Amino acid sequence: MGLTYAKIRLVNQYDEYKSAEGNLEPNQIRNVEVEMLVDTGAIRMAINEEILNALGLKRGFQMQASLADGSVRTLELVSGIKVSFGDRTCYTDAFVLPGNTEPLLGAIPIEAMDLAVIPSENKLQYNPQHPDGALFSLK
Repeated sequence: MGLTYAKIRLVNQYDEYKSAEGNLEPNQIRNVEVEMLVDTGAIRMAINEEILNALGLKRGFQMQASLADGSVRTLELVSGIKVSFGDRTCYTDAFVLPGNTEPLLGAIPIEAMDLAVIPSENKLQYNPQHPDGALFSLK
């Protein structure tokens, strides 16, 4: 399991659609840059209520989630989030944690952007095998 922190940009995907259609000015696209805990042992991404409100995401549905401390909670799962690290992006959903709980970047968005955690340097970076752009196998 690799743990580190990284600055991640989160964007309301629906706002991007509206802007592309000419129904929203580009400077009105809601987005935030947040410091996220990067954990390769976590599968999904988690944001908090403050981030949810800042992005203005549509309400999701309730699902059971197992947390790092072993507890199981019912959390809201929301979609329509564009996630960026440097020039790499993906679109994903996220569980919503209460209040201003620390947000979490898990394995799905890490893999979707072809990133790697380098534990010895305590950092997130582009996959060293594909530094010029993400490469995915569809086999």
